[in-house]
Amino acid sequence: MSQPQKDAVPKSADRPWLFRTYAGHSTAHASNALYRSNLAKGQTGLSVAFDLPTQTGYDSDHKLARGEVGKVGVPVAHLGDMRALFDAIPLDQMNTSMTINATAPWLLALYVAVAEEQGADISKLQGTVQNDIIKEYLSRGTYVCPPRPSLRMITDVAAWTQTNLPKWNPMNVCSYHLQEAGATPEQELAFALATAQAVLDDLKGKVPEDAFPAMVGRISFFVNAGIRFVTELCKMRAFTELWDEICRERYGVTDEKFRRFRYGVQVNSLGLTEQQPENNV
Repeated sequence: MSQPQKDAVPKSADRPWLFRTYAGHSTAHASNALYRSNLAKGQTGLSVAFDLPTQTGYDSDHKLARGEVGKVGVPVAHLGDMRALFDAIPLDQMNTSMTINATAPWLLALYVAVAEEQGADISKLQGTVQNDIIKEYLSRGTYVCPPRPSLRMITDVAAWTQTNLPKWNPMNVCSYHLQEAGATPEQELAFALATAQAVLDDLKGKVPEDAFPAMVGRISFFVNAGIRFVTELCKMRAFTELWDEICRERYGVTDEKFRRFRYGVQVNSLGLTEQQPENNV
């Protein structure tokens, strides 16, 4: 009977998963109550949904915001709203995802301002801002500025986080909505990688050369899982291999950790069927 090796190194436990609920509705105060309730029940992070006026840079009292305030997320128009949204929530202990694109620089600035008011060391803030303004032209339509200034804002935010928020993920390439807008899995793959390369090409001149590989490693992806199972499986394998190749050959990233394809995935809505209450299958 074999004996266990005395010098065997015990396997270290994996880090616990981060549990977040994509949430935000009606008002900052109501959303804050929801966040605090979820955290009290064991949720370990926050994922903020903003309403359409906030996504497109309109105040809640603007005439073009009429009928949309607080519908698909929380309205945040100024520092007071952001302060109310995170009241009694210590931001230096949170990992916060903010699904915001065209107005990402402003919303991230408000978030940091609230953290500073709380007395937090902002270099310890953790989270993600989606900040993929390019895909707004390709799919969703909630853009504010033209493409070239939008690209510049993406990389300006990323460069600022490199200096001030080193634990923050400054951009999430969101190809999910491309399939929702009619793209094939192959087109989703192509446009996502093209967007990521455009961002990194622009970012390369804005951060120190020795810091660039780590910034590459902070880029993440949000991808679509459609109903074509085999095709989607092949797409994900292609994503990981192509991203590794791009990071290695185009950007000279030698550390495998920074070449890792970091992604979240969500099933698409195109494969859903209409509710059929008479069909109990």
